Amino acid sequence: MKENTPTPHNGAKYGEIAKTVIMAGDPLRAKLMAERFLENAKQVNNVRGMLCFTGTYKGKEVSVMGHGMGIPSIAIYTYELFNFYDVETIIRVGSCGSRQMYVNLGDLVIAQGSCTDSNYAAQFNLPGTYAPIADFDLCRRAVDACEKFGYKYHVGNVFSADSFYCEDERKKNWTGMGVLADEMEAPALYMNAARARKKALVICTVSDHILTGESTTAEERQNTFTKMMDVAFSLI
Repeated sequence: MKENTPTPHNGAKYGEIAKTVIMAGDPLRAKLMAERFLENAKQVNNVRGMLCFTGTYKGKEVSVMGHGMGIPSIAIYTYELFNFYDVETIIRVGSCGSRQMYVNLGDLVIAQGSCTDSNYAAQFNLPGTYAPIADFDLCRRAVDACEKFGYKYHVGNVFSADSFYCEDERKKNWTGMGVLADEMEAPALYMNAARARKKALVICTVSDHILTGESTTAEERQNTFTKMMDVAFSLI
């Protein structure tokens, strides 16, 4: 919908963003992806510091963009991308906290589905509980890519919270339901994709372990979590 662009949150003109966008919470991670993977990358947005670059990867046009932290932030950016910029596919790459002893630092988590304590689905007036899920084709091809690269991965549910710091001890009960890891954005992305009839997938790298207390540094998360990027770009 060309008439809706640029938006209050995105300074790109209609046509400056590719049909496939790979997103990261940290806009500096988007900049890293542009430098590492894209040819002829052009910055098309810097509103609120949420960097977006468009270029080519193996001859195919792709954009990389930040989405900020949390469900409200990614909800705004992905809604506009799907509905105003006519983006067809969004793949989020980010960090997550492991909830299972067998899911270790540096492992990849492919979010087949997302449990959540968010009220984001309420706007759709559904007569029950909606289960946000990934696009199956993207999920299957991401698994194939992990196998090809030899990357350790896990596929299943993540828990996506509205709060990073939480005083509710019941949050630990998600572990008992087999939830692989915590992150903060997947359900809004998956719901926006479903509503717009588009495709979406979340691929995360385990940055910390909720059960053991292990963690990586902010610099490591920004600069070395490249395996999930390899997988994401293989889906272009």
